[in-house]
Amino acid sequence: MRLSVTGLAFTAAIIITAVSCTGNTSSEKPAKDSSAGTAASAIAAIDTSSAPAALADSLAAAAGSDTLTAPGSDTAAASGPDSGATSGSDTSAASGSDTAAAFATITGTSSAANSDSDSAGMLFGIPLDSYTIVTGKVKRNQFISSILQAHGVPWEDIERLLRENRETFDPRRVRSGSAYSVLLTKDTMSRPDYLIYQHDPKVSYVFSLKDTLAIYRYDAEIKRVMRYSSGTISTSLWEAATENSLNPNLSAELSEIYAWTIDFFGLQKGDRFKVIYEEEFIGEESVGIRRVHAALFEHAGNPIFAIPYIQDSTMSFYDTTGASLRKAFLKAPLRYSRVSSRFSGGRMHPILKVVRPHHGVDYSAPLGTPVVAIGDGRVTSTAYEGGAGRMVRITHNSVYSTAYLHLSRYGPGIAPGVYVKQGQVVGYVGSSGLSTGPHLDFRFYRNGYAIDPLKVEAPPVNPVAPEAMEEFRKIAEGYISLLSTISY
Repeated sequence: MRLSVTGLAFTAAIIITAVSCTGNTSSEKPAKDSSAGTAASAIAAIDTSSAPAALADSLAAAAGSDTLTAPGSDTAAASGPDSGATSGSDTSAASGSDTAAAFATITGTSSAANSDSDSAGMLFGIPLDSYTIVTGKVKRNQFISSILQAHGVPWEDIERLLRENRETFDPRRVRSGSAYSVLLTKDTMSRPDYLIYQHDPKVSYVFSLKDTLAIYRYDAEIKRVMRYSSGTISTSLWEAATENSLNPNLSAELSEIYAWTIDFFGLQKGDRFKVIYEEEFIGEESVGIRRVHAALFEHAGNPIFAIPYIQDSTMSFYDTTGASLRKAFLKAPLRYSRVSSRFSGGRMHPILKVVRPHHGVDYSAPLGTPVVAIGDGRVTSTAYEGGAGRMVRITHNSVYSTAYLHLSRYGPGIAPGVYVKQGQVVGYVGSSGLSTGPHLDFRFYRNGYAIDPLKVEAPPVNPVAPEAMEEFRKIAEGYISLLSTISY
């Protein structure tokens, strides 16, 4: 069974081109880069020549309060601490006219994807043909410093380089598996002049190792394309996206938006959707979904619109009546408690005396304190699970689930398959399993991965304010008009 998708009914290309570079502007920089420290420029053009007739009139209304921002302005550093000290890597060397191609092969970049490439022999203003290039990928638990040291950079230079450029580059956030290239002089000294580290497809760092030490950040040129897609479900949303060459992140975005209103594990054959979204490209390669602008999902014959609106400085999705598509979680699963241990990637276990991740928050509370469900959901497990002791697991929707550990006993009627309401007692604080005293170990999961319960942003649940309804209706009408132009 396959999902029928009508591709792009049309393409309204919103192209944002921006290459920004930030760093130590007082230091020596590769040639042809005088834009350090300046704001990135943005050029937006909307081509509606191939769009349905309704598009031109509806686009302005559908845009609402959205503002397109230049790449790099909201780019957060990726996670994955660089926390080891091993040196060396699997590397290869290239020289001569093939150097640009060799670097592109390792990093996945091309001159089309980076405006700093003046020609096939230039990258970030550096003449590649002048160097022997050694390429590799960051190993697990490998430091950038160890890579530099392995290629002959003195330790005092490495220390000063990282210290003076810490606002530009955080060595703790280096990703294992990321590509790098060391540019060595072709003389008998074979001295490293540059290290180019590609953090991800969007962000690269150039380490200048010449007379003046500096680190510069480069943001790749990103093309944003507004896409209009539709489809009919036969198996699952994820499989449908994969089978029809849609970006798989689109199914995740839709699951997130409709998490409280549609059970994506219970989709029916014939359910269908329409969606307007922005996809980002570097060259011809898709690097993700920037945002969903609006959607319509028909589940079991019930059409549910997702209309974006900014209220109280927060953007959320609402149905056509102005009601929020999301529900809030309780801030904590019990009252009269204190946090005794926080979410951590490495904590000394109080009993085992070994350092290991603690993917929950411990609440210290008296024995027998009631523990409640932080949101509506279905109990999927009540069992004694080794060191976790008596545990209750609850699935709230297709995205979020929670677990309540070290209980002394379960709440009235709590058993697998039972549906619970927000605030319902599911158990009582205890010290079962590996525990030094009465407490609750509370765990929160998003798409099966543990996240810090104290950092979960409570989604807005208030409807659109009465005084804002007129504006909201105009925005909703614009999006609904746009969605109506998309055929299944």
